[in-house]
Formats: sequence, C-alpha cells, structure tokens
Amino acid sequence: MLGGRFGPEHVNVATQRRDPGSLLNWFERLIRRRRECPELGFGTLELLDTGAPSVLAHRCDWEGSTIVAVHELAGREAVKRAREYGVAFVSVTNSNHFGVAAYHLASLAAADLVGLALGNSPAAMPAWGGKRPLFGTNPLAAVFPRRDGPALVIDVSLSAVARGKIMVAAREGKPIPEGWAVDAQGHPTTDPRAALQGSMLPAGGVKGAMLALIVELLACALSGAAYGFESDSFFTEEGRPTRIGQALLAVDPGALAGREVYLERIETLITAMTADPEVRLPGERRLRARDKALREGLAVPDELLAKLRDLAEAPSHA
Repeated sequence: MLGGRFGPEHVNVATQRRDPGSLLNWFERLIRRRRECPELGFGTLELLDTGAPSVLAHRCDWEGSTIVAVHELAGREAVKRAREYGVAFVSVTNSNHFGVAAYHLASLAAADLVGLALGNSPAAMPAWGGKRPLFGTNPLAAVFPRRDGPALVIDVSLSAVARGKIMVAAREGKPIPEGWAVDAQGHPTTDPRAALQGSMLPAGGVKGAMLALIVELLACALSGAAYGFESDSFFTEEGRPTRIGQALLAVDPGALAGREVYLERIETLITAMTADPEVRLPGERRLRARDKALREGLAVPDELLAKLRDLAEAPSHA
C-alpha cells in the first residue's frame, strides 16, 4: 500500500533489476520508437463533454502515450467540477499503463477532495472458477485529506502478489508460494515459469475476483475502453495495443455532511485505529523511507542511471 503527502518536492524513487519485462524497459521502447519514427508523435488528447455537468469523458489516443498529460487534464477537470457540483466522474479511454494509481490523485488531495482512481490492465487473472486470464490486476487507489496530517492514501492492486515478483523468482530459479498463481491448466503451482504461462490469483479469493470485475466494468464499460482480455501485455512489442481504461472520482466533503464533520469523522477513525500500537496507517513505512532518501540520497546503479539519462534526452513532441 502507498500513502502520504503529495507534491513535487516529494518524489519516490526506486531502483530495479534490469528485466526485459520491466516498466522502465517499456518506457524505453516507447521513447526509442518515437525517436526512430518522430512522425508518430506522442499521441493526441481529446476532451469529450457528455453534457452532464459533473461527468466528463477524456480520450487519449495512440496507445495512451500522452498518459501523464491526459491524467493531468482529467485531474484538473475532476477538481473543477467537483468544486462546482460536489462530485465528478472522469473516464480515460484508449489508454495504457498509468503507473501508480495514487499518483493521479495528487491534484484531488491538494484541493481537499476525496478521490478514487482505478484502472484495468492486460489480462492476468481468471474469472472466479475459470482457467484463462481474463481480468487485469486492476489497481485501485483512494485519497482522504486530513486537517493537519498527511492525506490518508490507499493504493492496492487486486492480484495476490505483483507479477514482477513472479518474474524475479523465474529469473532466479526459485519457487513461489502456493496461492500466488495457477498454471495454464488452472492447477495451483509453485513453479514461477508455469505461473507466467498461466494466471495470477486474486487477493482474497472470490472477493478479489469480484472487485477486479467491478474495476473492469467501471474502467471499460463506461468509457468504451478495451477489457483486459482484449489487450496484450504491456511488456512485449508484439500483439494488440493496450487501449485500456481508467477513471477518477472526486467528491467534495462539503457537499455532503460538511467539511468539518468529515474532518472530525476521519480523525476519529484514525485515532481508533492507531490506539492499537501494532497498527500502522497505509504508507507510513514508505513515507519514512522517502524522508530518509530526501535527507541522505539514493544509491542508483550506474547502468540504471545511464539509462535514465538517455531517456531524459529524448526529444519532446507537442
């Protein structure tokens, strides 16, 4: 889980092992493709107003390559309309990997709005009782502003474990725990290579599978985006483009019980939670790690640093 304050001065940086299936390598391929074929540009951005004052649909094209820009637009529109109407729902379609879901709630937290972000992803999990991958791991995040402390931020994906952990286990030749995945025949497996050919399992069993279904429907049925089984992997050059969907929901606490009531209620719950010394709020450990990194810096492997610098030199396109 992820939690804490947002802002440009608060940057989470993580190193990773080089892996052909990593998100960094996905960005690298995307940028290099546009270097080689600049006529492709970095996509187009279209705002579709449905006529409903608190409902917007946002469309980004060409494999979601303007994903940061489109979610900045989505966030701005969600904030503007939630402040005016009390609630706003924004859909993003024809999209791609949008990174950490909670990142896109930054503008909502800064505006003291309650926010929800969700999205689907290429098929990785079966429907409950099924064998073939159908749903994505489908991230879901929420932000709850507080009076004085950092906003309470919750960020989860709906698989039992991140797919990257299975990829690492396969590379290192180590088994995975039961309950993480099934093989191509739908049988439980501890072999990571068989798991990568099969399906990941949802967190919480049938309940996690139902939540993944809800996210698929909210992200895709309302926006016209592709379902997980209609998109191929983020991490391969081959296959169909990942024209998946995401959504943001923004709610102004002042439009319901009132801002002061909301602030009192959230602090009451947090106080009750932390009365147990074993309880930590979502993101507390990450916040401590981030603060330490801001004070002491981070060790970045030379190979990774060189790759980041190379990507940073990629020409920008309007």
